[in-house]
Amino acid sequence: KSKVKGASSKRILTDLVSLVRFATHQDNELVPFPERVNTNFKVWLAQQEKRKKFTDEQRHWLEMIRDHVAANLGVDRDDFEYAPFAQKGGLGRVHQLFPEGLQTIIETLNMALVA
Repeated sequence: KSKVKGASSKRILTDLVSLVRFATHQDNELVPFPERVNTNFKVWLAQQEKRKKFTDEQRHWLEMIRDHVAANLGVDRDDFEYAPFAQKGGLGRVHQLFPEGLQTIIETLNMALVA
């Protein structure tokens, strides 16, 4: 029990990733996948904001992407056509917010958050 964090009766598929990492000794503590993603997001965001500050709206979208990755193990361009992204303007809006390269952000977040 001392090596398991966030134990609950509700299990989600993404926690299998954490279980496999723990079982293969890649991690020495069993942490729920969404918690790992959130921790990795904070580190990634701090690194990014050393070079460029995000607007409140950009941060909100980045947080939605983080939550999507935590629930689905990743994000791709097609995901922006579905909730919650579609209600906020979908793929068109996210392109406007990140004109320097949406694909780069998607790839970077997928790698950084799941690591």
